[in-house]
Amino acid sequence: MMSRKTRQEVIQELEDLLGSSLTEAAFAAPRLVDRQSHEGWNLDTLHFKGAEDETVPALFLHPADPDMPVPAVLCCHAHGNRFEAGMAELMEGRGSLQGAYGPALQALGIASLCLEMPAFGARQSRTESERAKKHLWNGTTLFGQMLEELAAGISFLADHADVDETHIGALGFSMGSTHAWWMAALDERVKASVALCSFADLDCLTKTPAHDGHGIYMNVPGLLKTFSTGQIAGLAAPRALMIGVGLQDWSTPEPCFEKARKELDAAYSDAPEALHFHIEPDMGHVETPAMRQVSLDFLEAHLCQ
Repeated sequence: MMSRKTRQEVIQELEDLLGSSLTEAAFAAPRLVDRQSHEGWNLDTLHFKGAEDETVPALFLHPADPDMPVPAVLCCHAHGNRFEAGMAELMEGRGSLQGAYGPALQALGIASLCLEMPAFGARQSRTESERAKKHLWNGTTLFGQMLEELAAGISFLADHADVDETHIGALGFSMGSTHAWWMAALDERVKASVALCSFADLDCLTKTPAHDGHGIYMNVPGLLKTFSTGQIAGLAAPRALMIGVGLQDWSTPEPCFEKARKELDAAYSDAPEALHFHIEPDMGHVETPAMRQVSLDFLEAHLCQ
C-alpha cells in the first residue's frame, strides 16, 4: 500500500495518526539559562517554550569559537522508568550505556543537543500516564508530541550558526532508539542515525508479553492497521542508518527483529551501503563496548567527511 503513495502522502498519514505536525515544527528562540565550559566548548542549558507554554529544557554542547560550522547530533534520551533523569544523560550517561555521549561526540568534533522529554527531569509535574491519557482523549498522542519537539530540536540545530545544517544526525538508546529511527524516517534533514536496543516489528511484539515493557508514551492508535516498523524506518532510505541490537533484549525478540530487518533491507535495496546492523546474539538491553565503538565510527564516517 505504501509503495503507491508519495513520500509526502505517507508522512501526512503518519502525522495524522500521531496527531502532530512535524513538517514545520520549530521553537521560538530559547532562553540561555546557564553556560559552563567543557574542555573548551560551551555546555548551554536552554529553555525552549513548548505546547501550552510548558518549558522544554535542553542541554547543548557546542564549540565556543568554531572556525567553521560543525556536525551535530540530536541525542534522544532513554526511558527505563528513570523519570528523574532525562537530558542529564547527555553528560552523565546511564547504567546501560558505556558512558555519556556528549563528551564522546565532542572528541569527534560533533556538537550535541538533548531535549528533556515530557514527564522527565524538570517536566515531572505531569506524569507520563496523565499526559498520554489527555492526548488520547483529544485524539492526539504523547509520542507525537515527543517527535514534534524533537523535530523542533532539529530546526534549532539547522538554524544555529555553529552547526553545519547539512550534517545533522540522531542517536538514541531504548526509548531514544525509537525516537532516533522515527526522526530518521520523518525528517530528511537527518543525514545519519544510530538506533540502539529498540527495533522490532510492533505487530509481532504485541503478540508477546514483551510489548507491555514499553511505556504508554509509545501507543499510537491505529498505527498497525497501515504501517509496520520496517516500513516506517525504511522512509529514511537512502540516508545512513545504523541499528544496534542484542538478541537477548526483551524489546527485540529475534523473530520480531528479523521481520523488521527484512522490511528495512528491502527499503534500502537501492542503497545497501547506507544501512548497517550491529547484532550481538548473546547480549540484552545494554550498550556493549563494541556497539559504542561501531556507533561512534558510523557517525564520524557519515557526518564528519
